[in-house]
Amino acid sequence: MRKDLSITKQCNLIDLNRSSLYFKPIRISTENLNLMKEIDKVYLNYPFYGSRRITVFLNTKGYRVNRKRIQKLMEIMALKAAYPKRNLSKPDSEHRKFPYLLNDFIIDYPNKVWGTDITYIPMRKGFLYLTAIIDWFSRYILSWNLSNSLDVSFCIETLKNALKKAIPYIHNSDLGSQFTSKAYLEVLEKAKVKISMDGKGRALDNVFIERFWKSLKYEEVYLNEYKNGLEVYENVKNYINFYNYERPHQSLKYKTPYEIYKN
Repeated sequence: MRKDLSITKQCNLIDLNRSSLYFKPIRISTENLNLMKEIDKVYLNYPFYGSRRITVFLNTKGYRVNRKRIQKLMEIMALKAAYPKRNLSKPDSEHRKFPYLLNDFIIDYPNKVWGTDITYIPMRKGFLYLTAIIDWFSRYILSWNLSNSLDVSFCIETLKNALKKAIPYIHNSDLGSQFTSKAYLEVLEKAKVKISMDGKGRALDNVFIERFWKSLKYEEVYLNEYKNGLEVYENVKNYINFYNYERPHQSLKYKTPYEIYKN
């Protein structure tokens, strides 16, 4: 950290949300933090598992946990099974409904469809939330942001940063309160973007961002133990740069997301 610059200026220079730098771990036990990591790993492999199945799975692995505890931790982590269940991604009570527009929809060029979601990033003594916007055609990550809360502001900031690069034809999300909020929808409507939302309880409707989370977690996050928010920021930034510009994708005929996106 530079002593001749204010914390705010330093955060602005590296495009870091100050809440990430000042992150104070939520008071949660080490046991629960370890359990959250295990829940996340199960969910990454079996996104259709709800709290009941995850509880059973963990018990077979030697954990002694009940469903109520797993439900509570899944809510904290903003995880939702691929069928209707109580979770953190409840729609805003006054949200407007938008249909899922992507069944049998042909996506044949960049910026035709964007997808977004939120995931949790574990740290040594707590966790942060990460949101990102991905181009479905190229798998290119257009924008991302970290926060220590699920307040809609960090999602709006991520969306606005992505819109500085391009305007998509369709923006797809789940029914989370962040993405159904009036403030978030107003940004999309002002940009004249069509809005698509996953069917209730159908997490796999936004499959490309889910696949990105899995790559990020297994290739970066779960190989490290982050000490603070700045360390999370630097490592996630480096991984996304690698993912966008260096990592070949089999589904892209072994080209990188950026090679496909720029064309």
